[in-house]
Amino acid sequence: MDVFNIISFFKKMMERRKSAAIKQLDEIKSGSMLNQKVLNSINESVLCWLATANKKGEPNVSPKEMFISNGPKHILIANIASPESVQNIYSNSSVCLSFVDVFKQKGFKVKGSAKVIEKNNPEFQSKRLVLRTLGGEKFEIKSIIEILVTAVSSIVAPSYWMFPEIKESTQVKQAMDTYGVQPKIV
Repeated sequence: MDVFNIISFFKKMMERRKSAAIKQLDEIKSGSMLNQKVLNSINESVLCWLATANKKGEPNVSPKEMFISNGPKHILIANIASPESVQNIYSNSSVCLSFVDVFKQKGFKVKGSAKVIEKNNPEFQSKRLVLRTLGGEKFEIKSIIEILVTAVSSIVAPSYWMFPEIKESTQVKQAMDTYGVQPKIV
């Protein structure tokens, strides 16, 4: 590949990124922070990762299994075994939450302000019931982390913008082949 082709490749890549960023802004301006694409992604994701920071600014990332949207601007997360995340939120409410469908290789990054809802809080029981739709009574919910969403951006595997002709179905098939799994037949 000569220098001209390399420069051309990178120009196209930057144009695609710019176009994707404009599309994201349009989606966010259109209303709810948690639009249908984000809600679908939340429902299709098995885990999410919550990033917090302590008073010193030291980061912590922790996987969360029980998480669900709760209205157009809130996400609830069950605190099952997350003492460090909870402690960090009490001292620094700024958080980032990421969730990705590992087969589609797409998802979202959500930023916002979090609060911890303890069992003695009047809001706890109603929000606990929302989370129980995911896991039943299997896990004890020690408290609930509620995120007020202030920003949303998409997460997309680099192959989508490097090879724009690639289809989501192709990505899913390749990932399933790589991980040795098969789609569930319903």
